[in-house]
Amino acid sequence: MDEKRFVVALFGLAVALVAGYVAYRFVAPLTVAVFLYYSTRRFYHRLERFRLPSRVRAVVSLSVIGVPLIGLVSYTLVLLILEARRFIETYPVADTIGTENSVIGDLAELSNPTMDELLAAYRSGQFDPLIDLVSEQASLLASTLSGLALNLLITVIVTYYLLIDGSKLHDWLLRFDDDAIVREYLETADDELEAVLYGNLLNVIAISIIAVVTYLAYNAVAPAAVEIPYPTLAGALTGVASLIPVIGMKIVYIPIAAAMSIPIALDGDLALLAYVAGFLAVVVVVVDTIPDIVLRPYLSGETTHVGLLMLAYIFGPVVFGFHGLFLAPIILVVALTFADTALLRLLGVEPEPGPEIPADQRRLEEF
Repeated sequence: MDEKRFVVALFGLAVALVAGYVAYRFVAPLTVAVFLYYSTRRFYHRLERFRLPSRVRAVVSLSVIGVPLIGLVSYTLVLLILEARRFIETYPVADTIGTENSVIGDLAELSNPTMDELLAAYRSGQFDPLIDLVSEQASLLASTLSGLALNLLITVIVTYYLLIDGSKLHDWLLRFDDDAIVREYLETADDELEAVLYGNLLNVIAISIIAVVTYLAYNAVAPAAVEIPYPTLAGALTGVASLIPVIGMKIVYIPIAAAMSIPIALDGDLALLAYVAGFLAVVVVVVDTIPDIVLRPYLSGETTHVGLLMLAYIFGPVVFGFHGLFLAPIILVVALTFADTALLRLLGVEPEPGPEIPADQRRLEEF
């Protein structure tokens, strides 16, 4: 290798290392962007029948996923705030804490504040402890919010341009093709990633619908004292929680059952606990077990083993953090596809032949 080639190769290596470091620092939003890309790509291509520009189709595809998700999170936060306020008004929280001048005690006195009451409370110093607490944590709060905003911006931009220019990236990678190995591997991995990650999205939607119907049906027959609060929201959160390995939907319906059980247990009306037990039994069977057995095999990809995929969902968050929930399945699909296609060819093993061609059928190369 001459000196010029060596310098170019050294420069290319330096650029690759810098790009790899940047990708490593932002691996979480990039992983989520890849997940969203494969989850929305099929819908993006189906919008072609309406002859919409590619940019419009990309915005619509992202809105189908992003707008409901943002609305769900915002609605959940609002309900949490309202329920926390109702809890403070109903139960003697300030008395339990035992501090007359506590922040909670001061805020509890303002159950339905007006602007004049808020201004008077501020002038009297009731908000001083809360202001001091927020001031002490201002840097942490600002850092957290800015980090979330930056990650969200990266995710949206990368997903948007993957939808628009994904085919150009595919064509660029095929420029390094050698004996069709790269093409075979990329096309197989691309199809399997779409099948697996798009299947995750369908699984969330299906479980959300099943959970909402189940919760509404339960509320139709249960007494008011043991009804599920906000059944539609609870069902949607159950579907989203199905992505979490091992625990999954249990982080939603078990707290719901506990929230229904505690008040009636304190009131001494233990007969109503039978409805809570029935709710748990129905949810475990109808929402948690049957969809996992029936739907997951059909929505887990075309060649990826369901057991390996479940292990990827379990080990991913443990090894990589929360974004490992999306990164581990991608790594699994890429590795298994490489072993099934490119590795065999590189080792000199010919892939299994397809179905035999009848003797009287002409081959393409004969024409």
